[in-house]
Amino acid sequence: MSAVLEGTLRDLTAWKPDGCSIVKALDIVGTRSAILILREAMYGTTRFDGFAARIGITDAAAAAALRKLTAAGLLAKRPYREEGKRTRHEYVLTEMGRDLLPVVVGLWQWGDKYLQGGVPPLERVEDATGEPVHVELRSASGSEVGLEGMRVRVNEKWRRAKR
Repeated sequence: MSAVLEGTLRDLTAWKPDGCSIVKALDIVGTRSAILILREAMYGTTRFDGFAARIGITDAAAAAALRKLTAAGLLAKRPYREEGKRTRHEYVLTEMGRDLLPVVVGLWQWGDKYLQGGVPPLERVEDATGEPVHVELRSASGSEVGLEGMRVRVNEKWRRAKR
């Protein structure tokens, strides 16, 4: 089973996925450090030392990943100062960073299903109700869509903009 490719996309040898949004996204969040920093930011971690310690990466790796995520607009730096100390920065999710929640939860959900031996260590539940939370693919009308029910086609607006 696969997605339905429309028009010129049907012949996989006739086109290259130039400008692929997945490639562009992975250029920013495609490392272990980047995804885990986003997870930690979603958990409420904001300070450099917290990211490095919770993820188990070196200060240099944390600094590089935080710099990249901030430059890309997923995190914003906010100054803070503890009494008697110099001003430092904490990192908070931007709207762009928060919009990655379904991606992070999707990876988590997949790991729970296939990599935890049937009993995942954590549960995702809605705060107000305690009901389980999961990621699924739905159409604008609300119908659940599986891989074989998804059609991929060239966006005409994108095509016109490329001319």
